[in-house]
This record gives sequence, C-alpha cells and structure tokens, in this order.
Amino acid sequence: MTMPESAGYDYDVVISGAGLAGSAAAILLARRGVRVALLERRSDPEAYKVLCTHSLQASAYPVLDELGLIPALEEAGAVRNEARWYTRWGWIEPRAAPAGPELPYAYNIRRSTLDPLIRSHAAQTPGVDLLLGHHVTGLVREAGRTLGVRASTPQGEREIRARLVVGADGKDSAVAQYTGVPARRYENARFGYLAHFRNLPLHGGIGHTWFLDPDMAYAFPNDDGVTVIAVLPGKKRLPAFRDDLEGSFFAFVRALPEAPPIDSAERLTKIIGTVNYPLHSRKPTAPGVALIGDAALTSDPLWGVGCGWALQSAQWLAEAVASAATGRGDLNRSLVAYARRHRRRLRGHHYLAVDFATGRPFNPLERLMFSAAARDESLARHMYLFASRLIGPLRFLNPVALAKASAVNIRHRGAAAPTAHLSNTAP
Repeated sequence: MTMPESAGYDYDVVISGAGLAGSAAAILLARRGVRVALLERRSDPEAYKVLCTHSLQASAYPVLDELGLIPALEEAGAVRNEARWYTRWGWIEPRAAPAGPELPYAYNIRRSTLDPLIRSHAAQTPGVDLLLGHHVTGLVREAGRTLGVRASTPQGEREIRARLVVGADGKDSAVAQYTGVPARRYENARFGYLAHFRNLPLHGGIGHTWFLDPDMAYAFPNDDGVTVIAVLPGKKRLPAFRDDLEGSFFAFVRALPEAPPIDSAERLTKIIGTVNYPLHSRKPTAPGVALIGDAALTSDPLWGVGCGWALQSAQWLAEAVASAATGRGDLNRSLVAYARRHRRRLRGHHYLAVDFATGRPFNPLERLMFSAAARDESLARHMYLFASRLIGPLRFLNPVALAKASAVNIRHRGAAAPTAHLSNTAP
C-alpha cells in the first residue's frame, strides 16, 4: 500500500548496520531521493569486520561501479582477484581467451580498509545521516506492521520512525529477531582459521584455492602487500587444532600442493577463526522490513561470497523500493519484488553451498566439471564465471557444458591410456 506523507516519519528508511550492506544500501537509496538514517552500534567510524574472506566477487563489480568506489579501491591498493584452483586432477587456471576480453574481476581488500571507506562514503552522501553508537533495541509496530525502531544511543533511548526498516546487522540480526522472521539453519561440517602474512609470494601473484576433497584452503593477496591464508578442514581434524592451533595451522598449510612459504613470511595477526559456522537463510522481507547481506542469507565462508552478496542485495533492495519508500508507490509490492529477485539470484548458489557444507566428497557432476576444467581452457573460463557468481548453477551445468566436459575427459583418457591405468580413477 502507498504510505501517506502525513504519517509522521523521521526518515523514509532506517537501516540497522553500517557495514558493507547497510552503507551500500544507504548510498544507493539516498541517491534515489530517499531520506536514510544509517545506524551503527559501534561508535568508532573506523570499526570493521575481522573474520572475513576479504574478497569481493566479480558479480559485485557493477555495484562497486555504481557506488563510485572503483577509483578509491584501486588507490587503496585493492588487488584484482584473479585466481587458480587446485584439484586432484591438476590446477584450474582461468585465462582470458586469446582474442577475447579480459576475465571479469572485482577485488581482494581487507575489511580494515574497506569498511571505513564505504562507511565514510555513505556519511558524505546527501540524504544519509550516519548515527554511530546507535543500537536497535526494539521495533515500533502498529497493526502488525513495522514503522520504525527503538534504539539505545549515547544520549539515551530514542525512537526513529520510518516507512521501511532494513536489517543489515549480520547473521544474528536483531531486526530479524524482533520482527520474528525465523532462520533456516544448516550445519557446517568444516571449521575455519585464518591469518594475515606479509612478504608471502604466490605463484603468478594471484589467489590460490585448494580443493582437497573435502578439506579446503585458500590464499588471497590483499592491499598493502598482505596475504590472507585460511584453512577449512573437516571437523575430524578439530581435536588436533584444539590441542595445538598454531602447529596444526602451519602443518596444514605446509602440506598444500605448491604451498605458500609461510615459515619465511611475516605473520601480522593472530590465527583467528571459528569451529562452528552454520549456514542460514531467512525470508528477506516482512511488513515494513527488509533484510540484506548476512541478515538475509549467510552462506559457507569457504566460497567467499558474503561481501559480494551484501553489496548485490543492497542494490536489489534500492532498485525495488526507492520510489515506494518516499511515499510514491506500493511498498508491499516493492518488497515482494525484492524478495523474488533475491531468491531467484541466490537460492541455487546457496543450495549447492549447503549441500557441500556437509563435508561430502565431490559428486559425479562436480568430478566431471572440475576434472575437465583442469584440462580445457574454455571450461576453466566457464567455471570461473560460476565461481565468480556471474552465472547460476543451471547455466553452469547446462547440457552443452556437460557434453563438452565429457568430450574433454574422453580425449584425456584416450591420450593417457598407453601410460596410465585409469580404470579406478574419476573422470
């Protein structure tokens, strides 16, 4: 329904959380004429998320471009996130086609650089009021609809009324909990630890991911010459890590194929991580409420999709609700459009992540595509588009791609047959 101008709102939209999703949404909404209160529970404008892959998928590049952040990111030293992936069939090394365009990319950049940058950008955007030290303690509700928030502030309790409340406050979203939006929770059979290193050379100077089936690891070069290394083993390894975290972490990395030389690098941070990081999803809307970023969908950190999906969901929301948020349209219908797009773009990716988070080995289709991508440049590019979340599972596993992967592996068998016994191996 169209909300009347006389309803007594302080703002058109109030956003809880001034991280990536919240700051991006505030900027994009304000540029469309929306009056935004951007609430951040922390008082330090330089605050940032510590536990993160520090990677922005190529699918998020258009959002970064619309935000106008590309020059600032490159000036801050963000590294274009080219990558190669280890599999038991060899390395998958996506490269641009000889006569084709360069591969799409976004950036690796530490959250200690990125979060203050985008928050400052939001604070400087006309129409955005950045309210630091504001912690949401409840919702203002009338007739079953949310019409604002109650917040604890440095000056005391405050009520902020708005046509739309946006939860951009992470996987444990207070907005979602106060709204009563339940979360579907999926267990993760892996745990993860990471640390930051300097002077750590990587082959080609690009990111590495190791698919050890089922264990995982990655090394991503970031700004200021810092490389983030993460290990994501199956939970059967957890007792050893608990007994000796540092020794187990270093031993795991040393054992990787083409292992980064961490013993000669400078470690800048403690080894941090979590032994229990379930995946979850929520319906991204309720009457007068929208959820973006991790508040709507928290996927497996091993895929490094969280930052990109935070930015993309912020953009989808702004495109769907901006007009209605200023009283010039049907807000309920706009929220339905946002929820539909969110579901259509991310549900398939999340379903596969949930399935892989069980710690199972590669299934037959994954063996087919990974093995062929390690042997064929065009299939490596095809896998890169999927890993960058530029195409969905249906396009990734389309009949033409499956047929080509089968042909590549058949040719490989034929070429290798005189010198190798392949009867008991995967494709």
